Amino acid sequence: MNNIIVTGVTGQDGSYMVEYLLDNTDYNIYGMVRRSATINTINISHLLSNHRFTIVNGDLSDSQSIDNLVKEIKPVFFINLAAQSFVGVSWQIPEQTFEVGAIGVIRCLEAIRKHAPTCKFYNAGSSEELGNVDYYPQNEKHNLKPRSPYGAAKAAARHIVKVYRESYNLFAIQGLLYNHESERRGEEFVTRKITKAVARLKSCLDKGQEFIPLELGNLDSKRDWSHALDFVDGIWKMLNQSTPREFILASEKTHSIREFVELGFAHIGITGKWVFIGGDEPENEAFVSVINNKETIIVKVNPEFYRPAEVDLLLGDASLAKRELNWKAKIGFKGLVTRMVDNDLKLIK
Repeated sequence: MNNIIVTGVTGQDGSYMVEYLLDNTDYNIYGMVRRSATINTINISHLLSNHRFTIVNGDLSDSQSIDNLVKEIKPVFFINLAAQSFVGVSWQIPEQTFEVGAIGVIRCLEAIRKHAPTCKFYNAGSSEELGNVDYYPQNEKHNLKPRSPYGAAKAAARHIVKVYRESYNLFAIQGLLYNHESERRGEEFVTRKITKAVARLKSCLDKGQEFIPLELGNLDSKRDWSHALDFVDGIWKMLNQSTPREFILASEKTHSIREFVELGFAHIGITGKWVFIGGDEPENEAFVSVINNKETIIVKVNPEFYRPAEVDLLLGDASLAKRELNWKAKIGFKGLVTRMVDNDLKLIK
């Protein structure tokens, strides 16, 4: 049977993965979600009527549910995109982050080993595994040096994927994906906070209302951002190699939170300058614009959003994926930001 299990289908990556597979393959897709009183299906609502897509209940923290699904469905591919994916929150819930991000991967691998040993397994890795990086750009040979519970969980998962691949001859890989965003990104993430604030400012201007400034943490944190749509294509290409091999997916360009803010507000015609208010410490910095002949604070720093340990700059080298998989990111940084802003402008209406 040509079946694929995809976890995390209500999230950004999972929903795009299901969409991609329905458009580009003839497989039956089983989207795993945790059983709950209410399931947020906003990202997959347009896919629910497709006869090749079925929602199934499962939980990475419950080995029996994973075992039952693999035994019953007998997938030829298992794409694990479920996780506690918010890095900042991982300091507050480190055990849950590790339970799902690392131990949950063992549960998937064990089920595959027992019931579907020819199944190809993909686990979502992250540039957060590299953490306190040694050089720029980072390639597949860079050491794992995580600086967050989230990064540590992903690093542990990478090791266990390798162990199962070598111990049981499974096709099991963990791609190393750099930051990727989209219109479907959760509202707790900094990129979505910015684009929602842009839409909120536009709405306030249209209605003559006062705008409450957006509060952010480290403005100078730099990331290698791509659109999630480009990455699902890379994931599928990784899975369709003849032998298991892991790759970095990245845009190979880096941008700061500060740049994201500037580009987002510029998209609605708001330009400004960064100034210090009440002192020259980083926590006193603000983005100020003249609106209706009045100097207005658009963004200000809130130290509460600082992380206990920051990863200052991540920049990926995707040359191996370009060469071996014929893959490259197609949606650039400006396209990513403007797409997200346009989406939030529609939603706020």
